[in-house]
Amino acid sequence: MHPPKTQVVDPGDRAQYDTKGTRREIETLREEDWGIYLSRPVVARPNAWWIESWLVPDLGICLSDWRWRPGHERDQDIYIDIARITRDGRRLRMTDLYLDLVVRRGRGTELLDADEFVAAVAQGLLDPATAEYALERSHTVLAGLAGHGHDHEAWLAGHGIALGPRAEPAPPADLAG
Repeated sequence: MHPPKTQVVDPGDRAQYDTKGTRREIETLREEDWGIYLSRPVVARPNAWWIESWLVPDLGICLSDWRWRPGHERDQDIYIDIARITRDGRRLRMTDLYLDLVVRRGRGTELLDADEFVAAVAQGLLDPATAEYALERSHTVLAGLAGHGHDHEAWLAGHGIALGPRAEPAPPADLAG
């Protein structure tokens, strides 16, 4: 079992850094009252070519929408990481707490990776307070989504959050035409 993955979004540097410190250039970045929106190319992942993410510290979530390469499409409208997100000035640090939700708008929401979460807790990779926070967040988010017809935008609107304009990236050359 791996320790919790982290990432840092640094608006001043227009970059996202993963657990290993790998820097990924952000093409579109917006700082909002509720958190940060970013859009960037996907690097070193053969099944996807673009990602948009919304980090929402107060809700303990990161929503992501992937652009998949042909043959790798997934039946999902949005992917939600349950996370601890903290601020350091303008920078956001996200610690992934293993539990994820896949939203299929109007059809349902599925909880993923409970097995990873249980293994992480059993191995002491999450302390009891953090594990409790992750469970509480996942249940609250799942209940909120269900109460809004499994529509993440309607649920977020109930929290005063509008995702705003989205990036329209051009597909990479190997997908064009």
